Amino acid sequence: MDAPGPPRFVAVGESVDLAPRSPAPDADYRWTLLESPADSSAAVDTGPVVEFAPDTPGHYRLELQTPEETHTQTVRAYPDERHPIRVELPFSDLSDSITEVDSMSVVGPFNEQVAGRTRPTRKDDRFVADLDLPPGTHPYAFCVNDDFTQQIHDAVTVPGPGRPRCRLDGEIRDDTLVVTATATAAPDTDHADTDLDVDFVVDDRDWLPDSVVEITDRELRVPVESVPDTLRIHAVAVGERRSVSDSLTIHNGESIAIERPNDPPEWAESPTVYEIFVRSFTGETLPTTFAEIERRVEYLQSLAVDCLWLTPVLASPTDHGYHITNYFETADDLGSREAFESLVETCHEADIRVVFDLVINHTSRDHSVYQLHAGGVDRYADYYNRVPKAWDGTGVDWAGDDAPEFYFNWQRIPNLNYGSLAVRRWMLDVVEEWADVVDGFRCDVAWGVPHGFWKEVRESVPDDFLLLDETIPRDPHYHEAEFQMHYDTALYGALRDIGHGNAPAEKLFEALDDAVWQGFPESAVHLRYIENHDEMRYLKECDEAALRAAAAATFTLPGAPMIYYGQERGMTEQRGPMKWYDGDAALTEFHRSLSTLRRAYPVLKAGGVERLPIHVAERRESAAADTDTPTDEPTGEIVAANGGGEAAGADRVAAFARDDGDDRLLVVLNFGDEPQAVSLPEAVGSTDLRTGSPLRKRYAEDQPDDTFLLVDDVVICRSA
Repeated sequence: MDAPGPPRFVAVGESVDLAPRSPAPDADYRWTLLESPADSSAAVDTGPVVEFAPDTPGHYRLELQTPEETHTQTVRAYPDERHPIRVELPFSDLSDSITEVDSMSVVGPFNEQVAGRTRPTRKDDRFVADLDLPPGTHPYAFCVNDDFTQQIHDAVTVPGPGRPRCRLDGEIRDDTLVVTATATAAPDTDHADTDLDVDFVVDDRDWLPDSVVEITDRELRVPVESVPDTLRIHAVAVGERRSVSDSLTIHNGESIAIERPNDPPEWAESPTVYEIFVRSFTGETLPTTFAEIERRVEYLQSLAVDCLWLTPVLASPTDHGYHITNYFETADDLGSREAFESLVETCHEADIRVVFDLVINHTSRDHSVYQLHAGGVDRYADYYNRVPKAWDGTGVDWAGDDAPEFYFNWQRIPNLNYGSLAVRRWMLDVVEEWADVVDGFRCDVAWGVPHGFWKEVRESVPDDFLLLDETIPRDPHYHEAEFQMHYDTALYGALRDIGHGNAPAEKLFEALDDAVWQGFPESAVHLRYIENHDEMRYLKECDEAALRAAAAATFTLPGAPMIYYGQERGMTEQRGPMKWYDGDAALTEFHRSLSTLRRAYPVLKAGGVERLPIHVAERRESAAADTDTPTDEPTGEIVAANGGGEAAGADRVAAFARDDGDDRLLVVLNFGDEPQAVSLPEAVGSTDLRTGSPLRKRYAEDQPDDTFLLVDDVVICRSA
């Protein structure tokens, strides 16, 4: 294939990886910089895989020479979005257990969590590091002695606006292809939508003479007779910052077909996902195999699950499976490939799609390829990234003059080198091996693999294939012709803070707003979760009342709600055996009711979210009042308006409406451990849709016209 892929969009201060596609590892490839802005001094290496760093805004055109032909690659560079920021660690903040400091690193997403890469300096009574970071909140840690077990965490906020957004749509109008860009300004900028510029770029792989392309403001026009067999159009909205690019693919066959490649497949627009930590799913005594999981698919059906996510199932010496030792074989203890394919087929018969972990940022250091690399076999010399030994805080006597690169303290899983054509070819073969077996990949450590490679993977898999990224914190640029579903780290963090009592319930709306501020396109699907295999169990840290409300939030907000195996059974052990015989039946039924309701009411998947103002009143119980008796009619004597003041625990309650124009549902969440009496700003129906029971309505004796709902954990009802 060789052609390097779609145009790339970048800010000054960032770099882009450029490489031939489907490369022959031993072939000769050479890059040349053909065009650049007049004041640029940027250069490009001549090797087959390059990191190109524009040094001034403008248009760059590069050429890739391959054994058969020559291709061009467009790079659009925008102004630097970063601002200088200083982070500090006073010596007084060092733990008393730290008796000696031989080295210090600052680590965070900005340097891929690699110790030794960013060194602070000593200033009087503190360590200081000067960083260049874009607007937003950035977590970081000072890593004492380059040891990740001795970290001091903090975060820094860089002021500045969010990103604008851009959407492309196309139609045939009077024998002309018309591509229209809708540009939306960031929510906290002074720019109006009309102030934004739009950059249209025709894909370099699709030959189209400039003379047939007309661009006026927000429209690009091409006569139908000039449209080639395949035409790909890209666009970016530009204000104070640039947007994520959007794309259209136009197929010119017997008729014109217009596709939006950044959109998720229809089945993945809002699925209910169930994650299994594979080797723990069959319980305490029975070894987990593919066959045993297959026997339990009916349980997933009962939970109205749409998508099963399996943690790694390929050969690995570990229980968790993330240390891969063979990418082309399933793990012996789990079963054969045929047994795995039988599990997938049974899931498909139950209308459940299957996603498994694709782990291609690193291998196990027990992988034969790493051992050959470490053993000095020339063929494998460039298969892994290497760093100076001075960066390493493990104490391992690594073979050679340097050390393998790895993230955090993951010394048993060295990072692959995507600057190697052989590694790219190897991992593309892995993708091809499994893309026709499963329905999607959850891509482990997606932030550790170059964007250009993910763009190639996106175009290598079937059209209805799902790519889910693990990018922490989430980054909208992974939606740019790469992933369609993303970890929602913002909502996860908000629901944890609420559950701990460190934030009011309404913080969940800030998390929703964050996706817009970050610049995620509307087509992005967010995975809504409260726990997973890398996080402590929610019930371990918070109480069951908060868990019920948090789980209900994931099921009643847009996106893809996820249940981590055992969450619904009341498990507190992070990766422990599934609680089958001793699980919490009531909590299981609670989750089942949420997923069933979501399937029954499309508005919970596609409707807009409207925050509702509420009043939470003090409740006064009387001996004669049975507060647990459902009734459709308000009954008095148990709710006091308390002079209009808010009740204790009012900050544990949040409410919103979901509305798609055809249906309107109201959702009230109570994260507290006591029922709350909540007044909504509009009249409601008579039934709690989740339970099918009558709503428990009450009134205030001093405000008899106000109707209150008693809410234990969640109420979902229709607007009257």
